Amino acid sequence: MKTIWGEALDRNHPLPEYPRPQLQREKWLNLNGVWSYAICQTTADEQPPKRWDGEIVVPFSPESELSGVQRTLHVNETLWYRRSFTLPPSFLASGNRLLLHFGAVDQEATVYVNGTYVGEHHGGYNAFTLDATESIQEQNILIVQVHDDTDASWHSRGKQKTKRGGIWYTPQSGIWQTVWLEPVPKQYIQSLTAVPLVDEEAVLLTVHGNGSAPCTATIGEETYTLPVNCATKLSLANLRLWQPDDPYLYDLTVIFGEDRVQSYFGMRKTEVRADENGTKRLFLNNKPFFHNGLLDQGYWPDGLYTPPSDEAMLNDIKTAKKLGYTMLRKHIKVEPMRWYYHCDRLGMLVWQDMVNGGEEYRFSTISFPLITGIHHNDHQYRKFARQSQKGRNEYLRELQEMIKQLINVPSIVLWVPFNEGWGQFDAAEICERIKALDPSRPVDHASGWHDQKAGDFKSLHVYFKPYRFSRDKWNRAVALSEFGGYNLRMDGHCWNAVNFGYKKLPDQASLWSAYEKLYREEVLPAIPKGLSASVYTQLTDVEDEVNGIMTYDRKLLKLPEDSLKSLNQEIAKCGCE
Repeated sequence: MKTIWGEALDRNHPLPEYPRPQLQREKWLNLNGVWSYAICQTTADEQPPKRWDGEIVVPFSPESELSGVQRTLHVNETLWYRRSFTLPPSFLASGNRLLLHFGAVDQEATVYVNGTYVGEHHGGYNAFTLDATESIQEQNILIVQVHDDTDASWHSRGKQKTKRGGIWYTPQSGIWQTVWLEPVPKQYIQSLTAVPLVDEEAVLLTVHGNGSAPCTATIGEETYTLPVNCATKLSLANLRLWQPDDPYLYDLTVIFGEDRVQSYFGMRKTEVRADENGTKRLFLNNKPFFHNGLLDQGYWPDGLYTPPSDEAMLNDIKTAKKLGYTMLRKHIKVEPMRWYYHCDRLGMLVWQDMVNGGEEYRFSTISFPLITGIHHNDHQYRKFARQSQKGRNEYLRELQEMIKQLINVPSIVLWVPFNEGWGQFDAAEICERIKALDPSRPVDHASGWHDQKAGDFKSLHVYFKPYRFSRDKWNRAVALSEFGGYNLRMDGHCWNAVNFGYKKLPDQASLWSAYEKLYREEVLPAIPKGLSASVYTQLTDVEDEVNGIMTYDRKLLKLPEDSLKSLNQEIAKCGCE
């Protein structure tokens, strides 16, 4: 099954846009396109293959249709990539460093340039950068070696499963986000941190650099001189806040010695605090704001994890926005940075999940609480499939990497480290760890169940019984962080013959009637009592799941647009009163 964007794909120039809008340089080289690939049995002394299996379109995984391969990488197999490229002469200027960037490679990647090892990365969801200066020349051969255990180990894997089905999806491997290269001077900007201080009408800016060259930051028409690697408070005159109905972004230019980057930031404040009646709620910019959202898996029928184009990403966000939703819960996946950029500029709030991992999940741990409401202490590592200390350490490292990568995204207003007990462990302590890394956002420490009486929310998943609001015993805000999941097949737009969901409806009129009843009888009455957020399952169909408000190919909307917009406007009004 292909989307309209997959049908229009240019194999030689897929996803040509600069992939990192918050740290953008003028010179760069996109390495997406047609590469050679081979899948070989893993050996003790691995060497690049002498014969290649064929062509693969990067950055689509070999399991995906758009890659041109459609072949699964198994445990004990190695995926090899190869491509040649010519470096522009200006990149080789004396003193330049040459940085090789990967948006994401699932799961373990080792990189060679011209036969020389330049580095490796473990973890399938976060971006990484390698300094390839000593290996690169004018004509180059880039080779990437990949291993992926999927669910055969304790690595982070998200919703991928070797034996896919139901709520678990087709596994994917290898390069699945843009690969690019850029030259930087010897002293260069490694990253930026911009913390909005709304109440002080200022931004706390840190330029992270590898030297001590002079540094300036320009915001609008104002230029500031500031030290490197030191947080500096910069006052903003005539402060303009970022919010869903006015997602204003400040342009930011930073010059550090000979290095220059373009960036942006948004001024917004997100928190949980008591309203005038003492009820804990979500606040945005010092006002109560109800988060009316959709669960968003970020899967594509033709690209799997990889959206077929920038326009495809935009379509998902714009559709949700047009229908009146104010939030997307990015479920168990880290998206390409351009997805967050589009949420930033369009004004779509984001709840960001951490990707789950661990050994094979116990059915009694991850499913029984749905019926019984029983919550286990998550220090019981065996019960939660988290026996491996190495696996727990890897989770913590990847969590820190993810937060560092996404820290400046204004649309992200909340972190979700665990979902439904999937590889959960020490959630209360990890909540505190997250707050130490990022004090500016609330945390839903255990979405669904296995609540450890921590974090900012009583977080509920309700599918098989009516929801009735009750306050939290531990004085936290209350969020309906998953519910609904009503399924309707739209023949001709389904991935297979399975009809999976949580309430089967025969036609669009019946679906709308059930959806409207759900909101009017369960969600709307709960908002004045203290419900802070609702996350309907889900934005699109995904493989077996046909419970999206859109079909998997994104060609049909299942609910009546005008009626849905009107209902969402009513919810928004109720949530801000």
